[in-house]
Amino acid sequence: MAILITLRIALRALAKNKLRAGLTVLGVVIGIAAVTTMVSIGQSANDLVLGEFHALGTNVIVVFPSSARQGGVHFGSGSRPTLTPGDADAIATHCDAVLAASPIVGSRAQLVYGNSNWSPRELVGVGTNYLVVRNWEVHRGGFFTDRDIASAAKVCVIGQTIVGKLFQTTNPIGQTIRIKNIPFEVIGVLEAKGANLVGDDQDNIVMAPYTTVRKRLQGSNFSNVDVVLASARSTELMGEAEQQIRQLLLERHRIPPGQRADFEVKNTTEIANVLRTITGTMTALLASIAGISLLVGGVGIMNIMLVSVTERTREIGIRLAVGARSSDILWQFLVEAILLSAIGGLVGFLLGWGASTGITMLINSFTSGTKWPIVVSFKAALIAILFSTGVGIFFGFFPALRASRMDPIEALRYE
Repeated sequence: MAILITLRIALRALAKNKLRAGLTVLGVVIGIAAVTTMVSIGQSANDLVLGEFHALGTNVIVVFPSSARQGGVHFGSGSRPTLTPGDADAIATHCDAVLAASPIVGSRAQLVYGNSNWSPRELVGVGTNYLVVRNWEVHRGGFFTDRDIASAAKVCVIGQTIVGKLFQTTNPIGQTIRIKNIPFEVIGVLEAKGANLVGDDQDNIVMAPYTTVRKRLQGSNFSNVDVVLASARSTELMGEAEQQIRQLLLERHRIPPGQRADFEVKNTTEIANVLRTITGTMTALLASIAGISLLVGGVGIMNIMLVSVTERTREIGIRLAVGARSSDILWQFLVEAILLSAIGGLVGFLLGWGASTGITMLINSFTSGTKWPIVVSFKAALIAILFSTGVGIFFGFFPALRASRMDPIEALRYE
């Protein structure tokens, strides 16, 4: 009952000074909103990158040139790509723990069919074993042959989303689409694979021979590839497969003992862990910077509460004179500070939620490929409110203690 009375008194005191209460809580609102926005966007980026790698599969091993970058991570320090299609063939042939391997060349372009056009999430040049590596099947038609690879044939295989966007009820097999104004014959349609862990559409994809993408779409005569994907025969053989690939490429690239290799071999779990650490660190850093404004808001609460204590000196004196205990006064002002900060935390979270959603949607409006997921963490909401309440307790305790220690006689004399 005493708690309810204290709460009612605190609410009545705040209601009498709405403008002051609003200005007091503003710093906490801004601080919590900033922290929530940074954490949500950081989590969104984390889920985006991890989803891309998880979509590759559980037994997949990725071989990067030393100069390759993925998701902002620099794997090595070389100045030129070093992987070739021959490396992929050698891995598939000589590494017993490897089931299959495929070179990959990435590109971006818009597809045109008749009066329709569409931007795929992925446009990749791959080898004949790519579907084996990804554990994917062709739903209709066929896939590339070695002859298509050798001749850089203008053929492609498309995902189910492309079928729906460009062809609808028309059978796409044998139809011609234009990529960068170059005609490509559709020779196959992939089985539907659905969305990955973060909701990205894996069926929004176009595949062509890697030689075709490199020569015809990129206009390059170099034989290097962006990465090589390989799949281990089982999860238990992942470590052995990595070791075999590493040893084979060291020999093929003539890397002497003790010298840094011009490639990196990673499995998707290792890459995901590295990226999780990096994005987590960046999120924590951004949240810490934003948290400074929350501390400033806490100082604001303390200053306003000190002013409030001074202005209400006679009120405090009267309450003490009619029998209120020092602990009652302490709780009254402490509850006021807690209410201010808790309300600020709730409002700040809602604003941060809206801001992070708006920023994510804005980013997605400027990107034609993979979309950033909108992340709303109710755990973050609870943490935000509890943390802001803690700020209220910490910064509100001194003004409350000062009020509780007032001498009743001196307080009554205050003008």
